[in-house]
Amino acid sequence: MTVLRLMNRLGIRSVVRQRRAYQRTAPDGAFHRYENVLNRDFIATGTNQKWVTDVTYIATQQGWAYLSTIKDLFGGFIVAHALSLTNSVGLVLKTLRLAQQKEKVTDELILHSDQGHPYTSHAYHVLIQQYNFTPSMSRRANCWDNAPMENFFGHLKEETAPPVHYPYFRGSQANH
Repeated sequence: MTVLRLMNRLGIRSVVRQRRAYQRTAPDGAFHRYENVLNRDFIATGTNQKWVTDVTYIATQQGWAYLSTIKDLFGGFIVAHALSLTNSVGLVLKTLRLAQQKEKVTDELILHSDQGHPYTSHAYHVLIQQYNFTPSMSRRANCWDNAPMENFFGHLKEETAPPVHYPYFRGSQANH
């Protein structure tokens, strides 16, 4: 209540920004969406049947880094991963190429992702068609189908990432 009284006394009013509708745009206007084939069926009877993939950010001493990972649901092992300073389509494509080179993959492989911009891109669409993967995608704002990947990222960050301080975080020791 004290802040409100001070604002009234000084004639200060808050400015409320208008909420803008989120619009997805692409240079070529093409976004690819896929049916949710995985549909929370996380049980695989063998390797290279069901993969989940996602990108996460990791705080480093130099700033943010982005980790793209593919996880096999059969044994829970990481099939491939790539690290970059940018979250890009190229990072995801590199991870897919590494996985394809490393693993013997059949036509029945389901590759599940969220609706992040790399996974809706035309380049991603072309590569999964070339590799003959069956794409699967969660609907917007639904994290349940990608829970195994998110769980891995949670453990990775909790157990291995040292605390990092940036100038814009409270308690940072950085000089301005």
